[in-house]
Amino acid sequence: MRLPTFGNVAAAVVMAAATLVAFGHAKAAEGVEAIKQRGTLIVGVKADYRPFGFRDPSGAIIGVEPDLAADVARRLGVKLELVPVVSSNRIEFLQQGKVDLLIATISDKPERRRVIQAIDPQYYSDFVNVMLPKKSGITDWAQLKGKPVCATSGAWYNKDVARTYGPEIVAFDGSEKPLFALKQGNCIGYVYDQSMLQGKLLDDDWKADYALPLKGIMDAPWIMAVALGNTSLQTMLESTTKDWMKTGFIVDNEKKWGIEPTEYSKAMHEKYKNTTN
Repeated sequence: MRLPTFGNVAAAVVMAAATLVAFGHAKAAEGVEAIKQRGTLIVGVKADYRPFGFRDPSGAIIGVEPDLAADVARRLGVKLELVPVVSSNRIEFLQQGKVDLLIATISDKPERRRVIQAIDPQYYSDFVNVMLPKKSGITDWAQLKGKPVCATSGAWYNKDVARTYGPEIVAFDGSEKPLFALKQGNCIGYVYDQSMLQGKLLDDDWKADYALPLKGIMDAPWIMAVALGNTSLQTMLESTTKDWMKTGFIVDNEKKWGIEPTEYSKAMHEKYKNTTN
């Protein structure tokens, strides 16, 4: 048997190191300086959640949260790359380094804060609601008991809604599949974030036959998130969020995309608009 020479071993080490470097560059960078060196900020956003993140006719992802991501990239002086995520994979994408940042309708929950770095203050807050056919006759959450209600896999409130009001939750990945199931008559309604449902009712083919007759419940703030330990990006984003609130940037974006500004957005603008920092 021929033993490997020193030269062959050294070459193998160099090749292995090069492979590790290449792999590292394929992942999203951890800090502000690395992002600037790369020249691109990679942000995970929803692509099926109008008006917060959805595709235009050309296939580009647009909406409230892509606009926020674009402003972060502008402040960093880099290009923006948007990566579509869904509720069931977004945290995994961040942990695996596929994205630098998540702006993806993430409700603020203690179990999430244990595995990702939340950005404070929370940039948004929304209620849970259910979109129902106008002809359903349902006027109270209690009337959902025993009825099939479509939902999105990974939404934190699915179990709480089922336990409190008794519907049979039928969960699907993303938001398009449950909407399709609702139109097919496979469920009586679609339980989801109220702002997204308001956005869906901007479409002519939904607003004609569907509505939000119930009062929103379970108000929950949303967080942007970076990887644990990413303190430089965390600090930059905390400052950015306060500036958005000071200038009314989020309130303006809600209006731009056709939804009524939430009480949270308006209250945070009032809180920060006269601050000096």
